[in-house]
Amino acid sequence: MKFLVTGAAGFIGSHVADALVARGYDVHVMDDLSGGRRENVPDSATFHELDIRSDEAADLMRSEKFDALVHLAAQMDVRRSVADPRFDADVNVVGFLNLMEAGREAGLKKVVFASTGGAIYGDPDPAVNDGGPQPEEHPQRPLSPYGITKLVTEKYLYFYEQSYGIRYAAMRFGNVYGPRQNPHGEAGVVAIFAERLLDRKQPVIYGHGEQTRDYVYVGDVVRAVLAGLDHDTSDVFNVGTGRETSVNTLFRVLNELTGSHAEEQHAEAKPGEQQRSVLDVSHARAILGWEPQVELETGLSRTVDWFREKREREAAA
Repeated sequence: MKFLVTGAAGFIGSHVADALVARGYDVHVMDDLSGGRRENVPDSATFHELDIRSDEAADLMRSEKFDALVHLAAQMDVRRSVADPRFDADVNVVGFLNLMEAGREAGLKKVVFASTGGAIYGDPDPAVNDGGPQPEEHPQRPLSPYGITKLVTEKYLYFYEQSYGIRYAAMRFGNVYGPRQNPHGEAGVVAIFAERLLDRKQPVIYGHGEQTRDYVYVGDVVRAVLAGLDHDTSDVFNVGTGRETSVNTLFRVLNELTGSHAEEQHAEAKPGEQQRSVLDVSHARAILGWEPQVELETGLSRTVDWFREKREREAAA
């Protein structure tokens, strides 16, 4: 089988590409390297440096006739989506449609899409599951253009299935963390904290720090993506842990793992920031046979070790 993984020079995508190569598939990677790194791409994968919005990307879809698309390329900065909604929609919606229109012409059979849990649902509704972990049926109240584009893309996936028979799995990720995460930007608080603490620099916690997220290890996310690829029917799945962790707790654990002695330093809260996010993964457990395996403390330890080794490699270079 022939697979295209978009965004596979980046954090999650490169791990997915590694797993598909390990399965023996013919893997192609598309990335414009705006955020990813060429060295993250598996050597045995075929690399295409292309923007998903380009005519060349559509031509590749037509000429290679991929069996499946794993779509991870995205404009993922929530703050940028608020500042420039047109750019966000251009990448996340128009770019996706560029690939899908070419794909349907070329016999594309399956799409696995990296959606989002927290940014689609908003804060847990106390009327749903007693305000606990959010199931897929939770009201969808995105507070950012980024969340809106993810939800819109899910609706387009339904359209392509109904109209052209292209099956899909929309994976609503929690806050993914792990090795290769980019510490530059706003999306990866684990990477940001880990790198700053290892460098003996002061991390900043915005607001009171009791806002919570569902942190899920990248290895568990990859297993979920593979399970979504293997699943025969179209569906939407939460991919998280069902466990809430506050930013303050995250900081304290990373502070200990890095051997740093940084003080908790708080700054003014970001306007409109979501206060809670936690995903119910019982649907993925029941339908895909998937559940998270890596405990937060273990995953954070592996992540810190990777950043520590990265610093040592760079210092020796």
